[in-house]
Amino acid sequence: MSLVKFNQYPTFTDLLENIERNFLGRVDEYTGDVPAVNIKEEKDKFVLEMAAPGMKKDDFQINLDNYQLTISSEKKEEKNEKDDNYTRREFFYSTFSRSFTLPKSVDVEKIKADYKNGILSVVLPKKEEETKLTRQIKIS
Repeated sequence: MSLVKFNQYPTFTDLLENIERNFLGRVDEYTGDVPAVNIKEEKDKFVLEMAAPGMKKDDFQINLDNYQLTISSEKKEEKNEKDDNYTRREFFYSTFSRSFTLPKSVDVEKIKADYKNGILSVVLPKKEEETKLTRQIKIS
């Protein structure tokens, strides 16, 4: 048996989220969502693409531990506004972590990462396959 999340009032919840987003200035990046990832396999490599717009390459950490690839980010920001009648101080904190178990066919020494136009691309080259020598051995 599996548990299923049930929302008894979906229209009401959607309405509240819409009010937060449009009138109270909440932006989706503040929700703590994990960036979407595409993984495609090519003949000689895997390419992992993570959509993370608005970030800088220094915001990411990519670690490899025993064929476990972890991409994480931690971003902190503080804004202070002072006007004649008020002072406003806002904090922004965003963090995420995604882990992927790599197949043994990945050449971990040649992994490369690049960040352009809001997309983090991690290239995971495949090892060159060893030629398998097969033959039948007669028993004497």
